[in-house]
Amino acid sequence: MTKWNKESFILASKNECTPSISNFIITLVNFCDENADSISWGRGKGYGTLTFKCNSLDYGSISLFYLTTNGQIKLPLNNLRTKVDHKEIINDFQLKLESNFMMDFDEDRYPADKFLNIDELFLMKSEIDRFIVTIKSISARLHQ
Repeated sequence: MTKWNKESFILASKNECTPSISNFIITLVNFCDENADSISWGRGKGYGTLTFKCNSLDYGSISLFYLTTNGQIKLPLNNLRTKVDHKEIINDFQLKLESNFMMDFDEDRYPADKFLNIDELFLMKSEIDRFIVTIKSISARLHQ
């Protein structure tokens, strides 16, 4: 049984995060609500989690990112590398993430998927918008 839902997730993020971070979280939650093939809500007590899932004909349900009420995001790139056989899709995702965040996401520098602080990745709404375009693009490729 899930503990979290859209309303409780947004309320908790407003209580736990600064207004700028909670605004980014709200934007991402609304994006997930409108665009995810499915959303998985966490059951934890310490903080809430949301998982954006894309349904792929070839690979089933694929998680593209995780979001927490305490202001963190996880990009499961390494997990995708083990599940998705079409390496061009993973390379495209990696390149877009690297250009969005000016970080290296190669297997050597990003050997394990980990939660990152939202305020370290997103400073302006345009960065959230670019991330949303990236997720839409990868979802479309996985749907093919």
